[in-house]
Amino acid sequence: MVHYGHSNQLRQAKAMGDYLIVGVHTDSEIAKHKGPPVFTQEERYKMVRAIKWVDEVVEGAPYVTTLETLDKYNCDFCVHGDDITLTVDGKDTYEEVKKSGRYRECKRTQGVSTTDLVGRMLLMTKAHHSNIDSSNYQQHTDNFGKRGHSPWTGVSQFLQTSQKIIQFASGQEPQPGDTIIYVAGAFDLFHIGHVDFLEAVHKLADKPYIIVGLHFDQEVNRYKGKNYPIMNVHERTLSVLACRYVSEVVIGAPFAVTKDLLDHFKEPRRKGILRTIDSGNSLTTDAIVQRIIKNSVIFAFHKFIPQAGLHPLAGQIWPPGCMFDTCEL
Repeated sequence: MVHYGHSNQLRQAKAMGDYLIVGVHTDSEIAKHKGPPVFTQEERYKMVRAIKWVDEVVEGAPYVTTLETLDKYNCDFCVHGDDITLTVDGKDTYEEVKKSGRYRECKRTQGVSTTDLVGRMLLMTKAHHSNIDSSNYQQHTDNFGKRGHSPWTGVSQFLQTSQKIIQFASGQEPQPGDTIIYVAGAFDLFHIGHVDFLEAVHKLADKPYIIVGLHFDQEVNRYKGKNYPIMNVHERTLSVLACRYVSEVVIGAPFAVTKDLLDHFKEPRRKGILRTIDSGNSLTTDAIVQRIIKNSVIFAFHKFIPQAGLHPLAGQIWPPGCMFDTCEL
């Protein structure tokens, strides 16, 4: 998966130098050393390119980083998180560059990991949702029609945008001649479908300034059900802000676009300004969740069942009604 923890590592890596080259492994390399990837290599190439701190992507980068690889791309050093990465046979993938002094480390982002996100999907709980009770949520919603003040932002204007998230935010205000474009949604498990959509929106104008409205967790859960969103609103904010096509984020945007919202961002007060954009990508968060569940089942099926001395049976082995019941092996 590609999540805001990865984006934060890339942000830290870019701060260590002037030009950031990111190597992305192939599906076969990942499957060999870690297990089946959630996104295809083509999807991952595009998702990494969409992260705003990335200058260049090396497709099909070797899983073990060598001095030869660094020299090939004129890199002074490589950067990785402060967690060790091992090959399938237990070797440190950065051993060679560490010994040569061409290795740097950045901090892992606390509170997020692929394992944690997969756990949320499998457990189907809502414990990760932001802690806003129904009365406070209604108060926040009502405020959009009054002074535009949000009780959670510490600002007296409309509601919190990204100014408090300095590290991820661009900090750029709309400039004269910019076309301000507003889009809104859940943007849960930020994926290639979202990237394709935002890229299509970005192409609508010569100088686009794209504002993304993110619905609160309670609102997303109201219209999506189950335990959605998988990522809470704070996590989704960082995921969206890391995208190079996004200029600003509105946290806790209303489900319906109101006149007050348009007024706040000085949008034209006229009819006929809503456009429907076809991203050309039918991938959804639901589809991503199904991919992850299927991969988890396959991983467990081929690793833990044999270890337990059980014989892996062909076909469906899950009881009816189990969340794995819909997965095809």
